[in-house]
Amino acid sequence: MQPTILIPQHWGYPRFALDQRTKDGIILGFYYYPNGTELAEQFGGGWRYALMPNKNSDELFHFEENQIKPLSPQELFSQITAEIELYQQQIATLQQQLAVVTGGFTNA
Repeated sequence: MQPTILIPQHWGYPRFALDQRTKDGIILGFYYYPNGTELAEQFGGGWRYALMPNKNSDELFHFEENQIKPLSPQELFSQITAEIELYQQQIATLQQQLAVVTGGFTNA
């Protein structure tokens, strides 16, 4: 069963999704300042997003919805392809280490 998040209809739907890659980083969370509240009056109403610049970062940045720049399909393809290649290299290295440990015998 998929987790479900309920958003009140009068809030509008967020433009970006959790774990979505953007030019500013990966979306880790989002929150909403409803119109008519003190936070909305102080900072402006609408969706806000928490982004981590990259997977190895310990920084977290907060953006308004209109400040986030989505990746183009080509940029997204390049990022994912590079990540796949990195993981394939890591797998090959681990397979070599496993072959040394087992003397070349594996159940694969």
